[in-house]
Amino acid sequence: MNLDYRDAGPDDAVSVAEVGRQTFIETFGHLYRPEDLAAFLEIHTEESWRGELADSDLKVLLVEQAGKPVAYAKVASQSLPYLPDRKAMELRQFYVLKPWQGEGIAPRLMDWVLAQAKARGAGEICLSVWSENARAKRFYARYGFEYVGPYKFMVGEQADEDEIWRLKLEDSE
Repeated sequence: MNLDYRDAGPDDAVSVAEVGRQTFIETFGHLYRPEDLAAFLEIHTEESWRGELADSDLKVLLVEQAGKPVAYAKVASQSLPYLPDRKAMELRQFYVLKPWQGEGIAPRLMDWVLAQAKARGAGEICLSVWSENARAKRFYARYGFEYVGPYKFMVGEQADEDEIWRLKLEDSE
């Protein structure tokens, strides 16, 4: 499988939005009322992504196969509600479309995420994960991420029980 990994910019807004919407619906869509899902998916519009991809604090690695987007990871400054021990970066989204899961994309994305955080002088990286997403939690645990505490993640008017996890970067080497 020939995959291309590249930094995304504002011109990639349609591609990133497509992967974000499709992956969220595939994985979590069945959990929500249609109006809550529709409200949440507003963050995955071309306009919204064009603005994010123009933000110098935010970095996105886009994965494509034959020009079709199949995955991405997004890293930015920490915004989750916890007090880090040192400067922290945040893995804000980590999406791989189902047909490409298990194809080695996720480890390569995670290597990029950790390198981005270290390059920006972070001593730790954090993320939030749905408390019932066992597959994602196993993946993050393999890298040494540890549970910090609960977090309410809003999808429309529904508050999901997420968990904040973090990885102290000097411990991960």
